[in-house]
Amino acid sequence: MLIHPWDAALDADEWRSWLRTRDFGLLTANGVRGGPPVVVPTHFLLEAGEEIVLHLARPNPIWAALEANPAVVMSVHDDYAFIPSTWRADSPGTGVPTSYYASVQLTCTARIVDDKEGKADILRRQLAHHEPDGGYGVVAADEGPYRKMLSAIRGLRLQVTGVRAKFKYDSHKPVELRERVAAGLAERDLPGDAGARAHQLRRMGAQ
Repeated sequence: MLIHPWDAALDADEWRSWLRTRDFGLLTANGVRGGPPVVVPTHFLLEAGEEIVLHLARPNPIWAALEANPAVVMSVHDDYAFIPSTWRADSPGTGVPTSYYASVQLTCTARIVDDKEGKADILRRQLAHHEPDGGYGVVAADEGPYRKMLSAIRGLRLQVTGVRAKFKYDSHKPVELRERVAAGLAERDLPGDAGARAHQLRRMGAQ
């Protein structure tokens, strides 16, 4: 991912705050024996910015890739919008279209968890995050509705070793242009436009 200086996260708090409300991404591992990368869409739980926990079905093709090479990337993107050329034009025919988006890529070292207690712990943490009302019931290796299903999954603990964060919202452009784009996003109001506009205005205020 190319990150120009003006698109980089302002600080660690910016990407951490953004990622705190997002828990679905693409887990990518190197292919086996020269094959293409293995890409798995999945929910995950980032704990303290240091470790990611998740579980996947035992037949998932990623396991062979992880056993061959534990280096992975968890990629998350959101708040994206296409910006038409006319919105960025100072005069007719001079504008260049672009894409706005936020993206965080976490480089990690994967550790597979196969013991029942370890898998129950991961599942319990994820369910507590997604269902804070506790309606999911007891999650344990030796009791409750999940104990018989633990054999069908494998757990993953991903130790975060690097972070690349990008907030591409024309931060290097004149304020007048960014205000014009913000007005266009507000009027168009497609899915993603509100999030993109909020980032643009927030980053303008931070400069």
